[in-house]
Amino acid sequence: MTSPGAPVTGPLVGVSAVVVRDGRLVVGRRRGSHGAGTWAFPGGKIEPGEHPRDVVARELEEETGLRARRITPITWTSDLLEHDGATLHFITLHHRVEVGPGEPVVREPDRAEGWRWVTRDEIPEPVFAPAASLLATGWRP
Repeated sequence: MTSPGAPVTGPLVGVSAVVVRDGRLVVGRRRGSHGAGTWAFPGGKIEPGEHPRDVVARELEEETGLRARRITPITWTSDLLEHDGATLHFITLHHRVEVGPGEPVVREPDRAEGWRWVTRDEIPEPVFAPAASLLATGWRP
């Protein structure tokens, strides 16, 4: 995964919003930065002074238009991602999120191609590293 001598940046800390409704999860195909073309949960980096739950709610609404009703921490993962010749070290704080009514929409087309509801076993390949690490723990909605 990492190239010998590649500079390592991080760790960077981010969150994922694992939206669960009726046993199904919201996933989107990433665009733009690291992980482009992979399937992931909504989420993003924590800015200085932000509480992780606030970031989950903010990123979820910014990316999908969905509003969080309940946010519950699941676990954290540690992943190394290649991006522009560097290795990025990400710590991701995963959260289970219950949302109100409505369907996810693409509000940031530079970050995601589209959102869909899938069961855990239907998440398309390839899966974004932090999401794959969460699934590797055996976590189930």
